[in-house]
Amino acid sequence: MDRLPNPIWLRTFEAAARHLNFTEAARELGLTQTAVSLHIRSLEADLGEQLFTRSARRLGLTEMGQSYSLTVRRALADIALSTNSLFGPATRQTLRIRAPISSATYWIASELPAFAAAFPDIPVRMVSNIWGHGPENEDVDLDIRLGHGDWPGLLAEKLCDETIVPVGRADGPPLTPTALQAAPQIHILGYEDNWARWFEAQGLSPAKRAAQFSVDTTVSAVQLVLAGAGFATILTRFARNAIAHGAPLRLAGTPIPFSQSHYLIRSPGAAASPARAQLFLSWLRGRIEMDAAA
Repeated sequence: MDRLPNPIWLRTFEAAARHLNFTEAARELGLTQTAVSLHIRSLEADLGEQLFTRSARRLGLTEMGQSYSLTVRRALADIALSTNSLFGPATRQTLRIRAPISSATYWIASELPAFAAAFPDIPVRMVSNIWGHGPENEDVDLDIRLGHGDWPGLLAEKLCDETIVPVGRADGPPLTPTALQAAPQIHILGYEDNWARWFEAQGLSPAKRAAQFSVDTTVSAVQLVLAGAGFATILTRFARNAIAHGAPLRLAGTPIPFSQSHYLIRSPGAAASPARAQLFLSWLRGRIEMDAAA
């Protein structure tokens, strides 16, 4: 590491430069005036520069001292900010949630402002992933996944059942199920059979041509829909949330039951979720019930 003066001397120098008074700096730092004077003299000797001008009635900064005080103050402020952000009391109370990226984008994130309004003292940190797995080393309070509830070695508690529905651009013409057979279809990897299931529910055979676009997330599929590339089948919950928050989408058909659900995942023997997680979970279940009744 490059040359760095004693951090204790630097802290004392910053306080003395701010107060321009060794007695006030000593009071702030819990030191004696003699200790402050010793720290400053030691720092000046180490740097080979005088930092203060001293007179019987007045303490001042030299030109070099004034320049150095700005740098030291900024460095200490950066350390304090980082320390508070990473280790402060507020961070220890942060609610940490993990969810698949599409669930985070089109469901959980849209609920968070209402949760913050109801519980402003609970900050939230949300991490997301594409396939609902990992990063497993991420320390989270709530792990939400979409699937069949059969993750090996994990306990799954169902949060809500889901349905799927075709979506199109809001400015597009209404299409019958038969017309949708001929419309451009966007597939989501891992859910390629959604279109076939939806057409079968309408008493129709699925389109036999290959999809022009296949993407790995609902987020990308929705962006393609908005760009006019065609139609996609997505979770009805996602579609309605997106529309409610201004996305120019429309439901292009009737929702049908989906084989997967959202689950809360935890490891066997894991410690009980903290109170903030239980509070959010109870609150989220209430929101789910409200959506189901709407």
